[in-house]
Amino acid sequence: MANLTTNPSILSWIEDRKALVKPEKVVWIDGSKEQIEQLRAEACSTGELIKLNQEKLPDCYLHRTAVNDVARVENRTLICTPTQEEAGPTNNWMAPDEAYKMLDEIAKDSYIGRTMYVIPYSMGPVGSPLAKIGVELTDSIYVVLNMAIMTRVGKAVLDVLGDSNDWVRGFHAKCQIDEEKRYICQFPQDNTIISVNSGYGGNVLLGKKCFALRIASYLGKNEGWMAEHMLILGVEKPDGETKYICAAFPSACGKTNLAMLIPPEIYKEKGYKVWCVGDDISWIRKGADGRLYAINPENGFFGVAPGTNEKSNPNALASTKKGTIFTNVVHNLDDNTVWWEGLDKNPPENAMDWTGKPWNGKTSDVKGAHPNSRFTAPAVNCPCISPEFENLNGVPISAFVFGGRRAKLAPLVYQSRDWNHGVFVGSIMASETTAAAAGAVGVVRRDPMAMLPFCGYNMADYWQHWIDIGKTLDPDKAPKIFNVNWFRKDDEGNFMWPGFGDNLRVLDWILDRCDGKVDAAETAIGFVPKAEDINIDGLEGEVSRESLESILDVDKDLWAAEADGIAEFYAKFGDRLPETLKEELETLKANLK
Repeated sequence: MANLTTNPSILSWIEDRKALVKPEKVVWIDGSKEQIEQLRAEACSTGELIKLNQEKLPDCYLHRTAVNDVARVENRTLICTPTQEEAGPTNNWMAPDEAYKMLDEIAKDSYIGRTMYVIPYSMGPVGSPLAKIGVELTDSIYVVLNMAIMTRVGKAVLDVLGDSNDWVRGFHAKCQIDEEKRYICQFPQDNTIISVNSGYGGNVLLGKKCFALRIASYLGKNEGWMAEHMLILGVEKPDGETKYICAAFPSACGKTNLAMLIPPEIYKEKGYKVWCVGDDISWIRKGADGRLYAINPENGFFGVAPGTNEKSNPNALASTKKGTIFTNVVHNLDDNTVWWEGLDKNPPENAMDWTGKPWNGKTSDVKGAHPNSRFTAPAVNCPCISPEFENLNGVPISAFVFGGRRAKLAPLVYQSRDWNHGVFVGSIMASETTAAAAGAVGVVRRDPMAMLPFCGYNMADYWQHWIDIGKTLDPDKAPKIFNVNWFRKDDEGNFMWPGFGDNLRVLDWILDRCDGKVDAAETAIGFVPKAEDINIDGLEGEVSRESLESILDVDKDLWAAEADGIAEFYAKFGDRLPETLKEELETLKANLK
């Protein structure tokens, strides 16, 4: 097949990789429906994919990974910078020369008898000033078909790039799927990502966390923009105006549910709508008017299947009804569809589990779907996808929202005093471990801005970058910064806030604060709502004015202990910790006295 570009930097890089891995042939991915259809058929013929019921699930397929290859491998995900200091204390590091040598030895000759697929892809709408381009080489049709859902692929991407060298190199080799030799390496200075010995999406769809966060965060630092692990949603008020919020949460805090929120009845009746621009990643840049604008660099959703259902997230479920690849879920043999735990209360009896073994959901005491089983679904399928989804210039951001899972500490919502205090609020984000996570329950896990596993350089420098961005913004145009906690519990251990669609009540207050429409009470940690300003109509029996006041309460003793935990975490960063954050911590301590 002919090359789709004359770009010398791309062609010489492909020749270099070919000499190393020795593919039988090279196939360029042009983005055409015909080619995708042909690749699906080939994957079905080898058993790599299973074609599902085309009446119930048109263009949907099932895939199973190797049993030793089911999740991201954080301990083998490396940031390869010239010095360890640049990678920082929260990343795994290896010197670039050493990493390249190791990876080349692992990948050598691994494509013999196999096809090299060349995937040109755009992160963000093709031609957007906020978009970036990558090329991924892979020997996996599964990767090609997933990248065609998650990104914009094909010749149009190369036409936009032309002869430029401003693109991210991505090389993936399945090798033997050997977990002892599995590495996902990012080389920020070289715009390069190399992944070996995995076939699991999170490790091999190199546009996802590898490019969109680890490499992009480094590019953003150098080029004056931000790559963040944030959803983007629009709240359309009854007057027809839509305002946009970016929000960051650690895993298991309901991020996708919030991104696709369905308003409660009393809000729906008034005419409120919620629009999803993105469920996972935001690229943010200052616009000509001085405001910050965000795009979702992705084109699909890579969602966790278990627990996704008609009640928890009907929009996500609807997104999976066509053109979707399901990974490691249950195969229902009666009607050739899929199932997972938490989908409904009716597990199939005649089925195959995620490993391909016979499974009866009525009698089996083992789970049929892997807990990290996935769906890769096109964003356009989402019933609440924003009309601005393809807007080349992005959407203007009114508020940044951080959050975590804290049983007693953080109130339902509070606002930072200013931008730098907001950076502090993001930097101290944490969740208490639930029973689902390995280890003890209730242990505080720090995950600043939900970026701990995804920041491509020293996190202290990343915080400084946030502070520097703030200096370039007119305070009247800068997004206001908030923290939310849907997971506050009473003394009996019951959740005090209903969550899900009712979280719109809190977003509504946040946007009113951005517009200066409501007042707030100043506390030691920031501005907290007055209970009467949060609309609880329709929540009779669930939330009373009194219980709302207790969810908004700030316990100074708990916060004093938290301040010690923050100091301990900050100590990891030594002299690189921004002075601004040291000052913010001292202010918090003083306020608590």
